[in-house]
Amino acid sequence: MKILVINCGSSSLKYQLFDMTDESVLAKGLVERIGIEGSVLTHQPGDKAKVKITGAVDNHSTAIKMVVEALTHPEYGVIKSMQEIAAVGHRVVHGAEKFADSVRITPAVMQALEECAEMAPLHNPPNILGINACAQLMPGIAQVGVFDTAFHQTMPPKAYIYGLPYEVYEKYGIRRYGFHGTSHRFVSQRVAEVLGKDIKDLKIITCHLGNGSSIAAIDGGKCVDTSMGFTPLEGLVMGTRSGDLDPAILPYLMKKAGMSADEIDNYINKKSGVLGISGVSSDFRDIETAAQEGNERAQLALDIFSYKVLKDIGAYAAAMNGVDVIVFTAGLGENSKEMRAMICKNLSYLGAVLDAERNNVRGQVREISTEASTVKLFVIPTNEELVIARDTKEICDQGGCRI
Repeated sequence: MKILVINCGSSSLKYQLFDMTDESVLAKGLVERIGIEGSVLTHQPGDKAKVKITGAVDNHSTAIKMVVEALTHPEYGVIKSMQEIAAVGHRVVHGAEKFADSVRITPAVMQALEECAEMAPLHNPPNILGINACAQLMPGIAQVGVFDTAFHQTMPPKAYIYGLPYEVYEKYGIRRYGFHGTSHRFVSQRVAEVLGKDIKDLKIITCHLGNGSSIAAIDGGKCVDTSMGFTPLEGLVMGTRSGDLDPAILPYLMKKAGMSADEIDNYINKKSGVLGISGVSSDFRDIETAAQEGNERAQLALDIFSYKVLKDIGAYAAAMNGVDVIVFTAGLGENSKEMRAMICKNLSYLGAVLDAERNNVRGQVREISTEASTVKLFVIPTNEELVIARDTKEICDQGGCRI
């Protein structure tokens, strides 16, 4: 069974084609600068060399068409026709309380996604565009939605209800939802496999650290708390997002700086975080380089980020009455030994002790704690696309892909 996984951003589209008999990747690629001058598709068939395809990509429908042409191309394609594909699995960021599991996409599901769009205006609309484009270009091939928010639906009300009048939750669905759920789910299951233990017997804290960052407390395989909230803005300081703020700052800034609601929203989502603190970049690699060169604001940005992560780890250990494993994943978590060292420096009170030699690793599954450490520290590369493919296959196996 072959499954195509699509992940649509506002101006990009990532894809992977899986052969689910052995979960191998037949091809993968990225369409960049959709709707912007200089569009390009980078396509990699299996282990072969990458192919770059340039041309105007006005919208997501055109991008999907380019992907189809690349996958079926006589020279660098990997299938003869799209009829070899059983289904398409889509990453969907926000499913609110409507979806606690992945689902086959139907007209009713699409309507629900439209209703959730205002909660994730930067993410859900591109996801919807991608689904519609696939439906038009791949008639007869089933579409499956896999939601970032679904994994966090096991949180208890004490973890997701805000200190606002209860009626705003009842009327408008204002509550903590959490994101990066597919990643948190994958790495928590993977670390249990590596340890040879049943996930039901483990208390795990997963740290998805990158330009967007979040932490989750996973007790017995179920999420009981997470740092992102109603939107992906809440929680840690991130690449361009402010993370947690005193809400009174927003109306104060609006009055002082004369900002509109849209301007303040853009300010805290796209101009804040480590970019705003450092004045250097939203890319942690650039900030680490600047800090090494003596840039004090760059170092401050790194100190603030690591401090926020450290505090959340402590909070989630308290929430679960202990922790067995702490996992680092995503771009920063998998690749920055310096950031992991900064975070782990003050975790010895939990019994988590970093091994400096083991920590010298990038993008590989590895335990990075000492033999004497009672709380295990791990680097686990995430694979959200594989989770989407697995969920899509499961729905197909249950008959959910029949047209």
